[in-house]
Amino acid sequence: MREQDTVEADEKSGYEWRAFLFIAVVLFPVLSVALIGGYGFVVWMLQVFFFGPPGHG
Repeated sequence: MREQDTVEADEKSGYEWRAFLFIAVVLFPVLSVALIGGYGFVVWMLQVFFFGPPGHG
């Protein structure tokens, strides 16, 4: 293997680790909070405008 190929492989490995850490530490938690919060907001708005509070039927 040439030295240039080794350097490129090391750089690629570094980019892969940074991408993995970004996805695991930043992206997935933010998406989880956004999706769960959005679902809760939709349920809340449905209860406010259409269905009423739970247990009252």
